[in-house]
Amino acid sequence: MEIEHICSLIVDASFKLHKDIGSGLLESAYEAILAAKLVEQGLTVERQVSIDIEYDGVRLSSAFRIDLLVEKRIILEIKSVDRTLPVHAKQVITYLRLTNLTHGFVINFGTPMFKDGIKRLLNDRQSSVSSCLRANQIGGVL
Repeated sequence: MEIEHICSLIVDASFKLHKDIGSGLLESAYEAILAAKLVEQGLTVERQVSIDIEYDGVRLSSAFRIDLLVEKRIILEIKSVDRTLPVHAKQVITYLRLTNLTHGFVINFGTPMFKDGIKRLLNDRQSSVSSCLRANQIGGVL
């Protein structure tokens, strides 16, 4: 399936969820519901995917957790806050760089208007992270 089509399915499902339920729930509720709706559309979705990192001989298991990983290609960071902050986008960019993936979203269900709560992010760096820092690849080990 083309990545743009997958992104479109994610945006459409997120919009419908925001429209039907609105804001006010915990992040974990939106995460669970969105994951289930994406699976209904035939997508593979993993929740709370651990990223292990290693630097200079120090290994950190589960240093980071990806909220939703769709088709092992797209990272979704789910929020339920009044407004997103630059650190939320930086969080997704970090995950993208560590995993060498290219597409991610911050989806905030806490905003009154859906368009104000979604941000698409791209990792356009050829070499994602320094060779001194290693991370497990999606579906693999460190």
